[in-house]
Amino acid sequence: MYKFQSLKDHVYDYIADQILKGNLLPNEKINENKICQELNISRTPVREALIQLSSEDVLENVPRKGFMLRSLNSKEAAELYEVVGVLDGYAAVLACPNLTEKILKDMDFYINSMDLAITSENYEMYYKQQEIFHQLYLFECGNSTLIDTLVKLKNKFMTKHYDISKMEDAKSVLYETNNEHKEILRLFREQKTAELNTYIRDIHWEVAKSKTEVTI
Repeated sequence: MYKFQSLKDHVYDYIADQILKGNLLPNEKINENKICQELNISRTPVREALIQLSSEDVLENVPRKGFMLRSLNSKEAAELYEVVGVLDGYAAVLACPNLTEKILKDMDFYINSMDLAITSENYEMYYKQQEIFHQLYLFECGNSTLIDTLVKLKNKFMTKHYDISKMEDAKSVLYETNNEHKEILRLFREQKTAELNTYIRDIHWEVAKSKTEVTI
């Protein structure tokens, strides 16, 4: 079903896209006037989107400086991985009995799309595809509070993928991560909820991975 997108949502998506493309960098002031001009809209929805992103800790509202893109330090990233792993594993368990064959085939489609994105070194596309992959089962968990919490937590990783292209082993790391997506899909198909929960929590969101620039 089509969901009406407000001007604030439109601005939110625009800013998120600019972050993913690397056009907005950590600790760099957000130019509100430029956004207004580029989207041909008033200042109000821009401010609303900035305030929402600030509430999600993607941006920081610095007194006398305005909104700036935050960067995750190693401690914050590790803590996020630990919490997201627990919640994502739980969401997968709740979603498991609700996944239709169509959803499972869609998950397989995005896994294949990620492999193509890695091969072509289109890391921005990889990020978007993996986000959809996880959303496919997250949105079937039946717990709106859990969905909202995970979406907000994962949004904090927007800046984390910037330096993927600078990693010497970027492709091998991402191929390995996508192999984990394949294992997650296998466990979903076989309805192995206990193994699924453990795998997502302890392997896919392993805290040690928070030190890389890869978003999983």
